[in-house]
Amino acid sequence: MDIVLSRLDALALNPDLAPFLAILKGARNGIVYGSKVRFPHALVMIFLFRSGTFREKLKLVLKATRQHARNLSTFAVVYKSSMLVLKHISPTGAGKEGRYDSFFAGLMGGYTVFGRQPGSVSQQIVIYVFARVMLSLAKLAIQENMHPLSSLITPEARAQITNNAWPVFASLTWAFVMYIFRWYPDTLVNSLRSSMVYIYADSDHWDSFRNLFIHNK
Repeated sequence: MDIVLSRLDALALNPDLAPFLAILKGARNGIVYGSKVRFPHALVMIFLFRSGTFREKLKLVLKATRQHARNLSTFAVVYKSSMLVLKHISPTGAGKEGRYDSFFAGLMGGYTVFGRQPGSVSQQIVIYVFARVMLSLAKLAIQENMHPLSSLITPEARAQITNNAWPVFASLTWAFVMYIFRWYPDTLVNSLRSSMVYIYADSDHWDSFRNLFIHNK
């Protein structure tokens, strides 16, 4: 057994295999992280808000967990494989990472994994990432030497924007979602719409003390 482990260690530490082993570990970590994130979330949401038998709910939990883990794992494989290929065909010299390799590798992974499979789990992942990207881009937009207009932003203005960016972002986000929910609810994703119906629409209706405070309906 010790001999087998020693050979596996030597294989894992082989520098020639490192780029390919990194792809395998990315796949492994995608599965583990996706399962850890999705399983408790799906367990709570499905058992609280979905109808059906215990067996049916459990199958939905496992299906959502499997899809989340598979998406993150597959994306890791496509992204890291694309980075490896781009590094070796780079016009700046083989073996060197280009400035925009990560962008194009992410584009390939995003299309392959999420763009062609627009299910509810994929949409939730993409929307989560999109919100974080917008916040990061807002921070980058006011950094020094980031774009031609950076020199026009004074240090005082930069500080004011930084301090007020989150309150503005949070306020406008909720302003838009409440307006859309009020007048165009069908355009919202099902999970968000159902939660908003439960909180903001169902709370307008009751016919007894029992369904005023004890039960929703």
